[in-house]
Amino acid sequence: MAGGGIGGLTAAALLGRAGHEVTLLEANDYLGGKSRRISLDGQRIDTGPSLVTFPGVWEELLRRWDAMGDGGSAGEIADLHLRRLPEVGRYYYRGEISSLPVEKGHPWREAWERFVEIHGGLGPEVTHLLTADPLDRGTLPALRRLLRVYGAKLTTRSYLNSLKWLPEGLREVIAIHTLNAGVAPTRTPALYASMPAIMARDGVWTPEGGVYEIVLALERLARSGGAELRTGEPATGISRNRVTTTRGEYEADAVVSGLDAEVLEGLLEPGKKSRSKRLSCSGVAVYAVLREELPDEVATHGVVMPSRPAELYRSLEAKEEPEETMAFVNYYRPGEVYPNEKGTLALLFTAPPNGRHYSLDDAFVAREMERVSRLIGLPRPVQEYFDSHEVLHPRYFGGWGATGGALYGAIRPVWRSGPFHHPPYSDRKRPWLWRVGASVHPGGGIPAVLGGAMISTGRLLKAFEGR
Repeated sequence: MAGGGIGGLTAAALLGRAGHEVTLLEANDYLGGKSRRISLDGQRIDTGPSLVTFPGVWEELLRRWDAMGDGGSAGEIADLHLRRLPEVGRYYYRGEISSLPVEKGHPWREAWERFVEIHGGLGPEVTHLLTADPLDRGTLPALRRLLRVYGAKLTTRSYLNSLKWLPEGLREVIAIHTLNAGVAPTRTPALYASMPAIMARDGVWTPEGGVYEIVLALERLARSGGAELRTGEPATGISRNRVTTTRGEYEADAVVSGLDAEVLEGLLEPGKKSRSKRLSCSGVAVYAVLREELPDEVATHGVVMPSRPAELYRSLEAKEEPEETMAFVNYYRPGEVYPNEKGTLALLFTAPPNGRHYSLDDAFVAREMERVSRLIGLPRPVQEYFDSHEVLHPRYFGGWGATGGALYGAIRPVWRSGPFHHPPYSDRKRPWLWRVGASVHPGGGIPAVLGGAMISTGRLLKAFEGR
């Protein structure tokens, strides 16, 4: 197994629990891929995803792990405790400030309640689709219900534009969630429009201790299932039933890759140039320990939106720096979620996949920090609150070989965002090769990666049974 991100660890846990001999090879000296834990000034900060949605996906993983073998309880071994947050986040758009759920008295409230009435109850259907094999006829009822909602509108943008009663600002707040998949709302299925309403009704969650606790929980499940996890051992080549690393070769009945799709292709066919022209977005992430707390009115999770979202989407696809971007603002006070003595702040700026290195002094970063500081109501520039900080950027994310630092690989046609996604779990050309990870399931964050790994390993286990 190549790659020890969330997808690779999930596959290792399930395959090991099913009784197979599993060796997981991770290039870094830590597990988790883009989800990692850093220490600044003695304080804990987790990179990568900051929230967990669709907690039923995690519960389904534990159920499947338990069903695959005897001895031990997945819940006790994983020892993961999710805390529901009071809101999805606070959104800033063209002078409007609103939380999701939209608060009483806000001009958007009536339209929001109407929208939630249509979409908020779709959580069980989406959870089922995230974890069930698309070829399973049991998914048809969930698909039928979703299709009744969206009708002939295939994309997020076309569906939202058809809802003439939605205020323009609320429409853009809902639409911008497609950047969780790294692409514009014109390039995602209509299903993405439902996500904010489902999250508002079913909740957004964070593990006690931080999101990296998910990685540690998966590691415990994998080791308990008998998987061998080897860090600091990058794969240098993958061929039929064989993985070559910097330390030697491994023979295998099947190879499961949790690597970025472009990285995997480079290992399968060395020297072959990437054909991807359009890439999903990258990011510039500023993580800081604060010397003093921010004002009380600053939300735990905020989203500062661009004034012209369409221009942001255009810039990202053209690999150009936008004039204004989307910024996540994640502020944790001392002792809140993390066992820290000081407050921490994460500023996550959506950026083009240009492979560049960025620092606080870069014009793009400085401009966005000034804009964020002003819009969330800070009395002085946010960097003046920093005690210590670290910046991750497209060149950093490209360190794994992801072209330009694209977080979710290449942009695919919208019809390949669902059951017919590319790359597939496996293909006829290489029946011994199976795929998991964020480049296979770019949307939906952690639940999509967990669910995709469950589906892929489920198919692999059936293939083993058929031999």
